[in-house]
Amino acid sequence: MKFGLRYLNTGPNVDPTRAIAMAQAAEEVGFESVWTVDHVVIPQDYKSAYPYSQSRRLGDGTENIDLPDPLIYMAYLAAATTKIRLATGILIVPQRSPVVTAKQLGTLDYMSGGRIDLGIGVGWLEEEFQAIGVPFEKRGKRTDECIAAMRALWKDDIAEFHGDLINFGPVFCRPQPINKTIPIIVGGHSKAAAIRAGRIGDGFFPARGCPEDLFSLVKSTARDCGRDPDEVEFTVSVPDDLSAIPEMAKLGVKRILIPSSAMGGTSKWASNPDEVFALKDLIQKYEEI
Repeated sequence: MKFGLRYLNTGPNVDPTRAIAMAQAAEEVGFESVWTVDHVVIPQDYKSAYPYSQSRRLGDGTENIDLPDPLIYMAYLAAATTKIRLATGILIVPQRSPVVTAKQLGTLDYMSGGRIDLGIGVGWLEEEFQAIGVPFEKRGKRTDECIAAMRALWKDDIAEFHGDLINFGPVFCRPQPINKTIPIIVGGHSKAAAIRAGRIGDGFFPARGCPEDLFSLVKSTARDCGRDPDEVEFTVSVPDDLSAIPEMAKLGVKRILIPSSAMGGTSKWASNPDEVFALKDLIQKYEEI
């Protein structure tokens, strides 16, 4: 079992000095990865329903929060660490140009020695899409085309992509990722997200709980697409009852994420470096499962 620390670019860990201290502590203790989260802007008085809390509001309901750009934040951490992986959980892919994003991620992976994981999502905050100037409609289809386009840019010597919504090439995009690809982990709690993970994902992160029905849907979709379902890695948030971890492993869970701030949940397992160090025994207990 691998352990990650989420969502580091929120709360008190926005502070640059503390961000480095947290990432270095996580690396020293044995965390496999640190994770960021993404919103370009949070519109004031938005009406869209946040899907991960009963209040249907993001965090504590305030729109006025510091939330650094995840890729720039990860680049900052990459320069101060050597082996811990850096992940988005998630990046709202359809809000961005896939060509520019592929360039940024390819550069970051190359400069960090191949340590980048890309968690992706389609987004839920319609007002944010409006502010950015990107259509909220067809964001699922745009996400699929973005992934295919970025993979072409990362892998092909001369890349091109011709879809219904994205069209470019032939072009050179250098540097490419160390392994000519970046693992893509599909985030989301919906059947659509599970199906997308089964079709084209390297992993699946449902964000809340350990949904056996969605895991089964990922695997059946992968088989239907001629893929090995065991190649889709499951990531989940830490359970309230740690004794459930062995059973989660039997379901195919390979990574557990521990929160570092209240964003996306109420637990604060590791909100400062001392609390990160205190988790060493937990990691050692379950890492061999």
